[in-house]
Amino acid sequence: MQTSAQRDSAQFKLLALTAVLFVAYLCVAIPLATVPVYVTHRLHLGAGWAGLAVGIAFLSTILTRGHAGAISDRHGAKIAVVRGLTLYVSGALCSLISGLSALDPVSAYGVLILGRLLLGLGESLVGVGIIAWGIGTVGPQHSGRVIAIIGIAIYAALALGGPLGLVLESHIGFAATMGIAALLPCFGLIAIWPMAGMAPQGGGPRPAFTTVIGRIWAHGFVVCAQGIGFAAIGSFFALRFLQHGWQHAGFGLTAFGAGFVLVRILCGNLPDRIGGIPVAIGSLAIEGIGQFLIWSAPEASVALMGAFLTGLGCSMIFPAMGREVVKLVEPQLRGVAIGGFSAFQDLAYGLTGPLAGLLASRAGYDAPFLIGGVAALAGLYVVLRLGYRSRVAACD
Repeated sequence: MQTSAQRDSAQFKLLALTAVLFVAYLCVAIPLATVPVYVTHRLHLGAGWAGLAVGIAFLSTILTRGHAGAISDRHGAKIAVVRGLTLYVSGALCSLISGLSALDPVSAYGVLILGRLLLGLGESLVGVGIIAWGIGTVGPQHSGRVIAIIGIAIYAALALGGPLGLVLESHIGFAATMGIAALLPCFGLIAIWPMAGMAPQGGGPRPAFTTVIGRIWAHGFVVCAQGIGFAAIGSFFALRFLQHGWQHAGFGLTAFGAGFVLVRILCGNLPDRIGGIPVAIGSLAIEGIGQFLIWSAPEASVALMGAFLTGLGCSMIFPAMGREVVKLVEPQLRGVAIGGFSAFQDLAYGLTGPLAGLLASRAGYDAPFLIGGVAALAGLYVVLRLGYRSRVAACD
């Protein structure tokens, strides 16, 4: 049983880790807006090459989640975070070198791609490591709240990093902007250096990554299904408005973000209080309503309400399912499980854009939101099945 002083110390450490993640994650967020501009305007390459430069970092993250989780489990979460932050710095420095005028466009693009791959690997290590470190600090019974708080830091960094990157790039250029991005993780390294890390979880078998995925795939499917709604808003909401000649197309992500952050702040403890399954059931129902509203919206205000409801619904699904995943696995497998679980959401973000884009080119820009609504219903069905199985197991 923790004393009051120990609980306060644990909470302070969790907030410190969250602050470190926010500052360091700006290194990921700043290039999201600046890399496409750099590739198309400075290197004079096409939009497809710009999209590859952005998307390849997400591919790197997806493919290395299991590796990141294994490092966290075997060597400790702090080691994973330190390595990840170091890779952030290395990736940003590669982008800085790419931006130097002495390089020809082909060489510059190749160095940029290397930097993006390093950044993606760093994102795997930092994300998994911070979550595992936070859960180990405050206890697995608070895992839902840990994941919710960490999510706020990530989305806040994304919201700030994009505009900040464009402002910096317009005033000091791409290379200098990447230099600033490289400095930010250094502050994180300095902040966590004196912190006590979590000891690696000892004993017990360590099954293959595919075996762990086999135990959590249903929970991963749920977060993949909810991620389609967010990705649809990010990729097609503004285009839907332009297609209909509506104003305020840029407020879609604002409405989504307002709903998302509101629920995270007010209901961050809900999965730990009532369980992840009930929270996910209500959340997916709300997200589905939001997506169907956008799909069928006769005017802009209805579509914006749909984006807000989608944010309300998406907000707690990852923490709710993450809490259930933490309960399913032994402590020595927690990092691997979190890594594999996170990869399902990465997959939704990475695939929704191109696949829904093909659909939108044939059926119009409302079609991706119909898919988002159907995906939310599919996720709801899986959660209901999980809840039924849980009740049956409790009765046996």
